[in-house]
Order: sequence, then structure tokens, then C-alpha cells
Amino acid sequence: MTVDVPRFDEPNLTRNSAEVLAELRIDLPEYPPLPTLTEPSTFPTVVRPSDEPLVPLVHSRIDVLANYHHAGWQHALPGAWLRESVLDRLARVAHALPERWGLCIFDAWRPLELQAELYHAAYDHPGLPPGFVSPADPDPATPPPHLTGGTVDVSLTVDGIPLGLGAGFDDFTERARADALEGEPGPDRTLRRMLYWSLRSAGFVVLDCEWWHVELGTRRWAALTGNEPLFGPAVPSPRASVG
Repeated sequence: MTVDVPRFDEPNLTRNSAEVLAELRIDLPEYPPLPTLTEPSTFPTVVRPSDEPLVPLVHSRIDVLANYHHAGWQHALPGAWLRESVLDRLARVAHALPERWGLCIFDAWRPLELQAELYHAAYDHPGLPPGFVSPADPDPATPPPHLTGGTVDVSLTVDGIPLGLGAGFDDFTERARADALEGEPGPDRTLRRMLYWSLRSAGFVVLDCEWWHVELGTRRWAALTGNEPLFGPAVPSPRASVG
């Protein structure tokens, strides 16, 4: 019997940013262009993992969309969790945004079972370049980014409306590159710049091939910043509900 696998592009929980900004009559400030983003050639291993707890993502200016849960992936959970310091940094970003603006979360900490489910669904068919979905590596020295609790998939909201910034979540095309719109003036380019520089100011690094994917304390973050990785695999506290 064939089991139906959820689609990566469903559900679409964001709205077209140009349409929303026109409806609300919101003008955008200018932001600097994005730098050229590249993927590190090597990643350091986790040697001294932090015991910092994984905490539920609850904040007045951060909405949890839980895309994978709503799409029906078998191992997806209805909430979102991050390392405590990562959530603190994300809250700092949300508070620093202009009035009426906030953040929305597609996905954050991810159990290894869900990572495996997503990886196989993405790469069971040839053609997708590597880098979009990490293998479900169980080695605590080389965990996939989302398993660490230091990675979050994020976009902007305005008046509580989640925005798609020129390409949807899990759009595995060249248009999903963080800098893909640098040659296309318009609200999506400005909003990608706004999101990028807001997150960089708090210490996050942005994945080159996914505008929504940012990390802090992970192996990729360490490779890009010259630091030692902070986080190995994360496990929710027994006191924290995970579904």
C-alpha cells in the first residue's frame, strides 16, 4: 500500500507581502543590500555541548505556525521549542522591529524522527541539490541543525499577518536563496533585507539557500563565525509538553 507523503509546499500559511502592504498602506524603510552568502566547506564537531535547556517558544510578538504539524507529517509536533538563549535572542529581534511588525515561526527544534521523515521525502527523488534538508545523523558530535534547538525557520508578520517573502517556506528552488531577490527591487527584497539584518544584529547566521533558515550555536554558526559549536542534540525537559 502506498502511503501519501505530505507536500513541502503545503499548507501555505503566509500571504503575499506586496498585497498585504498595499492593503495596509505601509511604507518600508530602506535596508542595506545582503552580502554574498556561502556555505562553509567544513563544519567543526560538537566537543563540549551545552546543557542549556530547550524551552517552549511563547512570546507576544512571535507567532508559531507549526507548518509540519498542520501539513500532517507523522512526527511533527504542534508547538515550537528552542534553546533558552536562542529564544532570548529571537525575542530581542522581535522587540527591535518597528511597531506593528513581528515574527512568525514555521519550525524550530525538530526530533530526529521528523528529520529523517523530511530528509527521505526530499531526497528519495533525484534532482534536489544537497543542502536543503540535512540527513538525520544520530551522532551527537554531528547533529542536524534543527535537532540542536539552535535553528529556527522564521519570517516577518505585520499586524499579525504572516508574510511570504517572494518564495514560500520549503520552496526548494533558486528563488529561495536568501540573496535571490537582490536584483529585483520591490517589497520582497526589502523585507528579506529587513529580516536578514534584524537577525544578524542578534548573532544569527542565515543559510545561503533558504531565506527563512537561521542558526545560533550550531556547527554551521560555528563555521561561519569562528566559534566552537555550543549545542549538541537537544531533548525537551520532562516538564515541557511536546504534544
